[in-house]
Amino acid sequence: MIEPEFTELDSARPDFLCYLVAIAAASYALTYDWRVDHVVACCRHWLVRNRLKMHWLERVRFCQLALKIAREDLLDAGVAVRLSSVNALFTNELELNGSSTMVQRMMVLCHEAL
Repeated sequence: MIEPEFTELDSARPDFLCYLVAIAAASYALTYDWRVDHVVACCRHWLVRNRLKMHWLERVRFCQLALKIAREDLLDAGVAVRLSSVNALFTNELELNGSSTMVQRMMVLCHEAL
């Protein structure tokens, strides 16, 4: 798989991937469905909010990687996102909560995936 690339600020890639993994896991905990449309919408929103651009095909690959990590790797890493823990993943501004142990474990997975 070709690694997705930002047009700017390459260092944001792990944070972006972790955000999408958290979104996918939270969405699944809330709906019991892997909501691809929600991950894609949040992908666009994150890029706009952070003033970054990414080629559309790279965005697709990034979203696919986030869904794969959320579906296949989180439980093996000891991360079980449940309805009761969704709020702990994000701040009030809907950014990742870096003090959350679950987010920290997700970040490790994202660094390894990239």
